[in-house]
Amino acid sequence: MTGVPPSVAELAGQLRGAVGQLLRRLRQVDNAGVLTPAQSAVLGRLHREGPTTQAELAAAEHVRQQSMSATLAALDELGYLNRSRDPDDGRRTVISLSELGTKTVLGVHQHRDEWLAAALAEDFTQQERDRLAEVLPLLRRLAQR
Repeated sequence: MTGVPPSVAELAGQLRGAVGQLLRRLRQVDNAGVLTPAQSAVLGRLHREGPTTQAELAAAEHVRQQSMSATLAALDELGYLNRSRDPDDGRRTVISLSELGTKTVLGVHQHRDEWLAAALAEDFTQQERDRLAEVLPLLRRLAQR
């Protein structure tokens, strides 16, 4: 890293490691093992960004269209997706979350929030929780970069 002080480079590595561990742990608190990480990622993206095409999903998730096709087929089989014709181009299919897909995503989020809230309540002091709250704006700013 040219021009970055070693202490900043070390902080970056430690932050990446800690955030990565937390993300992996939150992914373990998931839909009882029903969904694969790829399926969870697609459901989450559709929930955050709304309806899209298979090609756009594949590009956003950095996978081949064939891989995305398999992921979408599994989610279809579970009843988590709706497909409709693109009103601007009838040759394209737009993929969105079904009511069950939306309920599933919200349930996973709630389960993860409950796990995180319990961990914060049981394992952290009020002062530590306050410190975490203080750093949230910085983490959000970093995520937006």
